[in-house]
Amino acid sequence: MTKLVSILTLSLALLVCWANAQVTERSSGFVDVPGGPVWYEVMGGGDGVPLLTLHGGPGGTSCGFQVLSSLGDERAVIRYDQLGTGRSGRPSNNALWQRDRFVEEIDALRGALGLDEVHLLGHSWGGALAAYYYLETDGKGIRSLILSSPLISTQQWIADTNELRTLLPDDVQAAMRKHEAAGTTDSAAYRAAEQAFNEQFVTRGDPVEAYACPDAPWNPSIYNQMWGPTEFHATGSLQDFDLTERLTDIRVPTLFMTGEFDEARPETIKLYAAMVDGARFEMIPGVAHASASRAPDVYRALVREFIETAEAP
Repeated sequence: MTKLVSILTLSLALLVCWANAQVTERSSGFVDVPGGPVWYEVMGGGDGVPLLTLHGGPGGTSCGFQVLSSLGDERAVIRYDQLGTGRSGRPSNNALWQRDRFVEEIDALRGALGLDEVHLLGHSWGGALAAYYYLETDGKGIRSLILSSPLISTQQWIADTNELRTLLPDDVQAAMRKHEAAGTTDSAAYRAAEQAFNEQFVTRGDPVEAYACPDAPWNPSIYNQMWGPTEFHATGSLQDFDLTERLTDIRVPTLFMTGEFDEARPETIKLYAAMVDGARFEMIPGVAHASASRAPDVYRALVREFIETAEAP
């Protein structure tokens, strides 16, 4: 019996590795959205409802979503660089970096690609945008929501990161307080303190899968304008962002997921999940905010199983 179980376990492991290693067919291009062109890539295809992904930042890129390419064996998986970053156009008009324009951007992309119905996945700022998009459009054509380490409330995010800061060495905490009070958050000492925070609660651990996108850099100016100088110090236009009271209006299958050591703290994300009728909460062990690259097999498996369940009769 033990030998049989071992053979079955090995076979399953090989099957998972084979599925994840598949190179799916890809196509890419540009779509005009309010403010300029955005670059997109469609990974794979199939009869399943397409999965549309929204990257973090603001000002990040979709490069890391290549980790989901193997899900293209069942459906189209679409990643795109939001306007102003990555391969997309980089207009100089700072008035474009507003949450409502990003909603218009998603509408334009969906219209151009014929995405009448989608599963919508967003990570970090992308999770905020996914939830906001659903609520602002009455969920039109959204089959399910996957909110990965999402920003839901800036006030709560700052409260959580302040709590996590107390776990750092005293000298690191002192440097943060000093430079935030003096307005010198661009100093080397403050950046070193920021790195100490990130190593624990953002990038913790080495990437298991990493994807190079050298011609698609992120745009820190969007991050600074909309958020602020660091993950734990918000000074931008998202200072008042808060969807907490609106979560009860989400009426589709919803998955909230986060890392065990994530700056999007599991305790908080679990509370958000409890506010959405029937929502599911998952914590990925051993990782922080960069969960997709640090635990790709677990991340993929959660997404695949969830959207398959959401499509079941």
